[in-house]
Amino acid sequence: MRVVTRELRFQTEGEIDLVDITAEVERVVKESGIENGQVLVFVPGATGAIVTIEHESGLLEDFRRALKELIPKGKGYLHDRIDDNAHSHLRATLLGASECFPVVDGRLVRGTWQQIFFVELDVIPRHRRVIVQVVGE
Repeated sequence: MRVVTRELRFQTEGEIDLVDITAEVERVVKESGIENGQVLVFVPGATGAIVTIEHESGLLEDFRRALKELIPKGKGYLHDRIDDNAHSHLRATLLGASECFPVVDGRLVRGTWQQIFFVELDVIPRHRRVIVQVVGE
């Protein structure tokens, strides 16, 4: 078994910025030379998330709106006493820090309309990194 780990780095624009990282993850899988296994896509951080969603502007806006409705800002969260971003942490916890995909015949397996996105949930623009780790043979 082999393990290949790469790091993606990019700048976000702030709260609920959606960054499509599908092509970069597919590139890492291809360059890894691993034919069959899994790829883990993980964000180290408490206010970022990894999701799969169709890259369609209306749906992406629906996603932003749903997050704001599910966990709104300024609802008296105790953490807001520290840095006024409790909603960011709660949204990240709801969405999750990682996704795992199969790798079959050297290709990332995903649905036709299933793209991989990093979701910035913090209230400010950030320099972000995402770990992509391919494991297999």
